Amino acid sequence: MTGLFNSFFLIVYSLSGISKIMSFCSRSTEEIFGLFISIAFAVDSVKYIVNEFDHFYCFPEDYVGNATGDVVKRAAAGVYYECDPAKPLLSVLLLITTVYVGVAIFNFKYSRYLNADKRVLVADYSLVIGVAAGAFIGSFIFKHIELKKFIVDETRPLFQAANFQYPPAAAVGAALGLGFMISILFFMEGNIAESIVNNPSNKLKKGSAFHLDMFVTGVINAILSIFTLPMVHGALPHTPLHVRALADIEEHIDNGHLTEIIVYVRETRLTTLFSHILIGASIFMVPYPLNLIPIPVLYGLFIYLGITSLGEFQMWERLVLIFTEQSLYPPLHYVRKVPQKIIHCFTFFQLLQLGALCLVSFGGSAYIKMFFPFVIIMLMPIREKVLPALISKRHLDALDGEH
Repeated sequence: MTGLFNSFFLIVYSLSGISKIMSFCSRSTEEIFGLFISIAFAVDSVKYIVNEFDHFYCFPEDYVGNATGDVVKRAAAGVYYECDPAKPLLSVLLLITTVYVGVAIFNFKYSRYLNADKRVLVADYSLVIGVAAGAFIGSFIFKHIELKKFIVDETRPLFQAANFQYPPAAAVGAALGLGFMISILFFMEGNIAESIVNNPSNKLKKGSAFHLDMFVTGVINAILSIFTLPMVHGALPHTPLHVRALADIEEHIDNGHLTEIIVYVRETRLTTLFSHILIGASIFMVPYPLNLIPIPVLYGLFIYLGITSLGEFQMWERLVLIFTEQSLYPPLHYVRKVPQKIIHCFTFFQLLQLGALCLVSFGGSAYIKMFFPFVIIMLMPIREKVLPALISKRHLDALDGEH
């Protein structure tokens, strides 16, 4: 029911044209949210590794025996876990391997080997190569160590509609509230992703379709909710990464600083169509061979996505400048137009907003997390009303103009 309410609100947003408020969404808001997504990927991966160590890594004082004489570790509420330090250590190895191999292949396009087209072709498959390397190590070299893998309930029907009942009024009210919260999150993330994609720097020729996309998302999620399947929405960072994969990019070097400029983007629906056909075809890979991919490899994939997307954010570039000697600053346009103090002040205000997002999402209770979508919305009035009172318009235009 929550999913149906979410779909209802998304369709209402699309028909009422509320996506027009995204005209107040500047580069600053997009980058803050994009960096938050990268941090969220890293936080989830770290939580998994910490959980593995907490369950399976034992110190001598943790050892207790059970009825079968196995060495186990007592956890909270009388739960016992097998003492097997190899599991968390291998999880760390697989995660690092996936990230390292993936990022190394991704950066191959900046190397001096082969020609430019072949380097880009190899870099496009960096994620696949990184996952394959981690899966090979986990499932073949260390196959004697059992790690968490895909759990597939093959007895459950593939498509089974939800069992609709007449819920009490309180349940309907709770579903309505949760559906509204989720719709705000989907609305903001989808529109921010589309705003990044449609930025003039990408030189797209076809017009945007904010409201149509929102309407289609609502319809699809309604169908998915009926069959109790996960909902979909536009998301970062793979949306802008998809645009770059279809783009011709020129590299310009100015005083040793490399700048990439998009020259042309192949605007086609075929890539997304084929990719989703392949996603659907992956059902034939369940449980084998998908069960050969250990869960730590998937968390390494998340960190890879977060790391490779950092280069898209000017905010990350300015964070690096904080620790860079001023005489070694790259010849960027805002460096030439804005004083160093103003650059760092603007970055500091962005960090405060990013910290607020992280605090609500990671540090608060479940009730506080419900207001996360509204914290995202507040980024826009802060940029439009608060920052202009602290930083001159001329400097803001240089720091927070078009990509």
